[in-house]
Amino acid sequence: MAMMVSCYLLLRRANAIAPEITPPIRLRRWTGVFFAFIALNNVWYLQIIFLDSSDDIKMVDLVGGLLESVILAPLAIAILFALLQDRRRPLWPIAVMATPAALGMAACIASRSDALYPMIYAYTLSVAIGLIIYMIREVRRYGRWLRDNYADLEHKEVWQSFIAFAIILLVFVIYEFTNEGLAYVYAMVAVYVVLICYLLWRVETMSDLSTQRASDFEVAPLSDFETTLPENHTTSKPQNLTNHIGMLLQRHCIDTQLYLQHDLSISQLAKAVGTNRSYLSQYFSSQGITYNTYINDLRINYFTRLCRDAVASGLPFSAQQLADESGYRNYGTFRLAFQQRMGQNVRAWINDVTVNCQNQQK
Repeated sequence: MAMMVSCYLLLRRANAIAPEITPPIRLRRWTGVFFAFIALNNVWYLQIIFLDSSDDIKMVDLVGGLLESVILAPLAIAILFALLQDRRRPLWPIAVMATPAALGMAACIASRSDALYPMIYAYTLSVAIGLIIYMIREVRRYGRWLRDNYADLEHKEVWQSFIAFAIILLVFVIYEFTNEGLAYVYAMVAVYVVLICYLLWRVETMSDLSTQRASDFEVAPLSDFETTLPENHTTSKPQNLTNHIGMLLQRHCIDTQLYLQHDLSISQLAKAVGTNRSYLSQYFSSQGITYNTYINDLRINYFTRLCRDAVASGLPFSAQQLADESGYRNYGTFRLAFQQRMGQNVRAWINDVTVNCQNQQK
């Protein structure tokens, strides 16, 4: 399974699970290499079947443990880093974290003893816990970055995936140092299968955001805005810029209903408005909202208008159909945004609108 998935990810560019999504190439490559090593690692352990000497078997285990410390663990951490697309994180800390465990395994090989295993296990487990704490902080930061830059968060959020991946990796670490009986064998097979299926799904369904990042840090010169401001303005320059951007949003986003476009990013909106992401982000911040909130409010208002019109005219409709027309590709994303915006779920709100309309007709 691991080798097949590795060849698929490294050699095939098309997306079989979700053809409409372009996944991050960096995540795809790291995951493909990770699966390749899992396959080769299992090939390495196959020789135990043909060995009779307990010393030889122990040496195979020790060398396998060294390879896992040097290659498998760093690859797993690299995949975690690649899940977060707000910035490219340096990889040298991974080598620093893996070095003590690798040196400990090398000492075990040199002495042909597993006496250092408890210390290596304690260190590996502490690194895993520390990494989880670090990733929790980074995932929260990544979530804020997404809400500031994207209105459609489906196939972009990673906190659910990180929780699943963290549990799998912790189980893997625990069982890696508990090789007793068939229970260990079955547990490791189950962990490998779950890890392979999960990572393949995650890689195939995650949207590549790298094409949007290039313009995230562009800062237009102030003179570009000064030339478009009214000549008779009397308020302060920041207030003028805020008002001007508000008028541009009204003209190029609200009046044209640009917010109904699926996967509309703040960079695309800034280009349509005639400004850049930095000024647009400052505008939303000055209003006490995020880009995600701004677009969702417009879309939900549009949805409520469609719904009221449909109820008043007596035409059949479905909430999912109206949500799609309102700019939501994913109905689950719409339901969550609607609940946060309106304070009640979609079905309850539609029932209230229907009852009110019937009462007015009477």
